[in-house]
Amino acid sequence: MTQLTDNIAKFAKLRAMSLQEVALKAGLSKNIIYRWRLQGANPSPASITAIADALHVKKSDLTGEKESTEEKQTVDLKAQIADQQVIMTYEGKEIPKEDLELIKRILRG
Repeated sequence: MTQLTDNIAKFAKLRAMSLQEVALKAGLSKNIIYRWRLQGANPSPASITAIADALHVKKSDLTGEKESTEEKQTVDLKAQIADQQVIMTYEGKEIPKEDLELIKRILRG
């Protein structure tokens, strides 16, 4: 559990909080995080969530796990290119109109 406790300590430090303050704010006993660190204990998911809430971070920020609830967004590229209100960019630079026309021709096949 060193990654978890190290991440808790990192975010606590960023918020100028002690580990005891974090634990108390999460509604846990004040020395629980120290015990996890020393004993290599496996905290419950509810405890990890409470600490994440106390630190105003995502649970995955503490555990190092990737979140599986990511929603993929679909974009109708044809509609976006046709919309004159949308500014198309690539690497932070606006795509010139003539290049957009070329992209349209490539997409049409």
